[in-house]
Amino acid sequence: MSNLFSGIARFRGQRSPNSPGPNEQQQQGPPPLPSQFEGGQPSGNVSVSLPPLPNSPSLAETIGMDQSSGVMPTAEEILASYHLPPVKPMWLNANYAKHIVKGNFLTLSAKPKTVETGEWVAHQVVDHWRMLITFIRLVHDKEEDGSSICNPRRCPKMSAGANHSFTWLNSRLQPVEIAAYEYLTLVQRYISSKIDDSTIFPTDPAGVSYADNPAFCAPMPESGQEWVGKRSGFPQNFMEICQTIFRQMFRVYAHLYWSHFEDMFSLNLEKSMNSCFSHFILTATTLNLLKKADLEPMQPLIDLWAALGTFPQGSKAFETANLQVGQLLVQKAGVTS
Repeated sequence: MSNLFSGIARFRGQRSPNSPGPNEQQQQGPPPLPSQFEGGQPSGNVSVSLPPLPNSPSLAETIGMDQSSGVMPTAEEILASYHLPPVKPMWLNANYAKHIVKGNFLTLSAKPKTVETGEWVAHQVVDHWRMLITFIRLVHDKEEDGSSICNPRRCPKMSAGANHSFTWLNSRLQPVEIAAYEYLTLVQRYISSKIDDSTIFPTDPAGVSYADNPAFCAPMPESGQEWVGKRSGFPQNFMEICQTIFRQMFRVYAHLYWSHFEDMFSLNLEKSMNSCFSHFILTATTLNLLKKADLEPMQPLIDLWAALGTFPQGSKAFETANLQVGQLLVQKAGVTS
């Protein structure tokens, strides 16, 4: 199995993958962004405050029976409602939606019985960030001539196709569109600052707690207000922070698929990214780190993977998919099971 799926343990005291170690100097990154994109904070690993996004129904939820006629839409009609471009993206061809390993990724996402929920969520956040940062650096890091695959000319805004674009908050907490390169810079800074903050992700090994195994003992009674991770020292808003991190990571994946999948294909990395992203979706849905509405930019790929068996039946990822659409996409690609 690839080292991307080696189940990297989250050891207390580790730093995020793109921050310097105690004896290392931080490499010089891209030029500092204008203050309007810094959230009024000094440059460096600063925390960018993000307010919760408004709730809205997902595309999958809004597609159902026609109330006037009582007729269910066909797979072709549902696929048309996704408003995909006339030339479908390469990653929607089932021949390019394959993985580097075979197996049930749900086993990597499901929490072991004796692991405390906060510890497991923290492990998943760090683990998925380590996998994603590899692909970010491929398109974001500059070559010797100063060029990068993702650049303001090629990606003038952070988008996932023509129907979805993502904004960042300026110093006045107003949403503004920025180039994808700048967005990726801010995402790396934001997530690293959260993971490296010991008040959010505790680093004291003495604080680790374990969940009670109901097969051997009765759960200990809790006192006072409860929240995920309380027993291990995680803050009360820990899950909210992790959901924001996962939402930002999803947006990066969506941009990579819509704008840079062919780059990954030319580097022979499309199967690696497929493996990481399908694992990410299973984890996000299993642990309630993303809502259905958040998944909308990649809904067609989720449908396809459900039809291909990437998402096992009974998983929350499978339940968010439209199996009819996925089977239609498989048929169009001429793939036989």
